[in-house]
Amino acid sequence: MMKIERLWGIEELSTFLDIPVNTIRAWRKTNYGPPARKVGKHLRWDPETVREWFANLGQSDAA
Repeated sequence: MMKIERLWGIEELSTFLDIPVNTIRAWRKTNYGPPARKVGKHLRWDPETVREWFANLGQSDAA
């Protein structure tokens, strides 16, 4: 049986990335950061997709 990981809210994403919530909100305004989906009025992130996004960040993004 496949185990489905719980979706993250902005607080969980903030904790995982060690980035302030306000930074994540600013990223969304500039179309940066891991993709989110709206569930009703709430933003949710798939942990697997977030990890893939992070893994694909280039070294130039860290400069």
